[in-house]
Amino acid sequence: MLVLSRQRDESIIIADNIKITIVDIRGDKVRLGIDAPKEIPVHRQEVFDAIQRENDHENAEAAPAPPEETVVQE
Repeated sequence: MLVLSRQRDESIIIADNIKITIVDIRGDKVRLGIDAPKEIPVHRQEVFDAIQRENDHENAEAAPAPPEETVVQE
């Protein structure tokens, strides 16, 4: 993990098209401004985790049941 120090109104650039700016610092809270193309989803970690859980749940429900085995005795 890359760790950077930034002050208010300073930014970092990721991959030429994502800009993250420190908007405000109050106590132990930091407000970030994120400028990214619309096709790149940006979520807080807890929101991303909830989306992943929902997608996993939907995929499990939509998965076809495994075929039943047929036993042939000779």
